Amino acid sequence: MSPANKNDTNRRRRWLYAGAGAVVVVLLILALRPRPVPADFAQVVRGPLRVTLDEEGETRVRDRFVISAPVAGRVLRIELEPGDAVTADTVVATFQPGDPTFLDARSRAQAEARVGAAEAALGRARAERQRADAELRYAESERERYRKLAEQQIVAQDRLDAAELAASTKDESLAAARFAVLSAEKDLAAARAVLVGVGQTREQDHLDPLALRSPIDGVVLRRLRESEAVVPAGEALLEIADPAQLEIVSDFLSTDAVRIEAGDRVLIDQWGGDHDLDGRVKRVEPSGFTKISALGVEEQRVNVVIDFVRPREAWKALGDGYRVEVRVVVWESEDVLRVPTSSLFRKDDDWAVFSVVDGEAVLRKVELGHRNALEAEVMRGLDEGDVVVVHPSDAIVPGVAVEARTA
Repeated sequence: MSPANKNDTNRRRRWLYAGAGAVVVVLLILALRPRPVPADFAQVVRGPLRVTLDEEGETRVRDRFVISAPVAGRVLRIELEPGDAVTADTVVATFQPGDPTFLDARSRAQAEARVGAAEAALGRARAERQRADAELRYAESERERYRKLAEQQIVAQDRLDAAELAASTKDESLAAARFAVLSAEKDLAAARAVLVGVGQTREQDHLDPLALRSPIDGVVLRRLRESEAVVPAGEALLEIADPAQLEIVSDFLSTDAVRIEAGDRVLIDQWGGDHDLDGRVKRVEPSGFTKISALGVEEQRVNVVIDFVRPREAWKALGDGYRVEVRVVVWESEDVLRVPTSSLFRKDDDWAVFSVVDGEAVLRKVELGHRNALEAEVMRGLDEGDVVVVHPSDAIVPGVAVEARTA
């Protein structure tokens, strides 16, 4: 082989070796280059945001009436079943009083004192009825005044809603006061029945049975005594209530209750139906109580009473003592810049997120407004359309390459 051919062969070998070396170097660089960290991404968007306080609640009838034995004696068998409908002044139980001739001087004095107390209670109930009637008339006049002002766009809609709620509440208070008068009248009649026949002769000792009547139109909630039996005075026999007069009571932490006001909107779910119900806060009770949590921690709780907003047909399946979940809306807006709370973490004394810019994680401090368990309002630090890392791991640091996690 000539020297020229040898040189060409050597040159080709050197080029071949150089190319193979370059390929090896490129492969090493690719192999040693840090791989992007897989992560979950979310986008900063604008939309509605709602802040709620969530708790479990329990339904209860507003006015519960207990039919009890007026005096010691024998109650006959009660045929009514729980759930049976009753009307006002219908007989719900029959009671045979004991022999009145066995009343000694002290027992008679006590019976006369009970009559006096029942008369005083009746007077108080009638006074409460008059007060409730006056308050209703005033609330109705206020409602009409706000309606006229709302038509002229002088007052906000929430003021009119509050006036509507106040009028409705006063109407229910008047109905309750009327029922209380009926109940007090029955109590007075029962107290007077104790003195019937006292001092009569043995031929007059027999007393006619007493008919215990329902004070309202409603249903039997509970039958506390079924079979015929001798019972003492005051023994509870039946519980009667109007199932249409239903409300919800839920106990909140006192630190949450201070953020709730009468008239706040309430979302009611997890009650067993296929749709959520609407409610409105009727009142926040002024007195709290201590409750032991499931973890054994003492908590100060406050009862919040909630009224249904929808007609009864929407929640007629609910009864007394049913469990529900309530979410009291303390703030909401239809257009805010939102970021998932799972992307937030503390950096020094500020909130921060990792924003994704050109495939790299960039640390950004943000200023937040209102927030709930899932989303937070962004006041400063991010723009609409920005992409942030959700649930950032310890592997994500400023400047590290990131990529969307694949399933």
